[in-house]
Amino acid sequence: MITEQDKQFMREAIRLANESVERGGGPFGAVIVKDGEIIAGNSNSVTINNDPTAHAEVNTIREACQRLGTFDLTGATIYTSCEPCPMCLGAIYWARISRIFYGNTRKDARDIDFADDFIYEELDKPMESRTVPILPLLRDEAMQSFRMWMAKTDKTEY
Repeated sequence: MITEQDKQFMREAIRLANESVERGGGPFGAVIVKDGEIIAGNSNSVTINNDPTAHAEVNTIREACQRLGTFDLTGATIYTSCEPCPMCLGAIYWARISRIFYGNTRKDARDIDFADDFIYEELDKPMESRTVPILPLLRDEAMQSFRMWMAKTDKTEY
């Protein structure tokens, strides 16, 4: 069920996207809400910060986690001005955000030259057929950190 409050939160994400365009950033904004209150809101700053990971959703997740002092956003909802790309969707899942509302679709983004379909297509290919080579190297040595992690009794699991 979509409420008037949901629409209000989405309008805030859209406002952040509009402001981002005015400041020279990408046309994307997001807010994270928990217990009926906005705990973080941010926009895309890829070109402003020269950071390809600085999508609105990722920036907002980082802000929310810092503000709440946790990496677990269970019970939170993200309102994003556009359907999340694969990176942002992964970040949303890792943060354990409980619901996603989005405005524009992937197709709408593609229509203004923000296409992420190629990433979805790459993920469906076998590793040896992907555009960017993915090659295993030194697995036996890399396993040491995994063994250390498994033996650790005071680890914070996530």
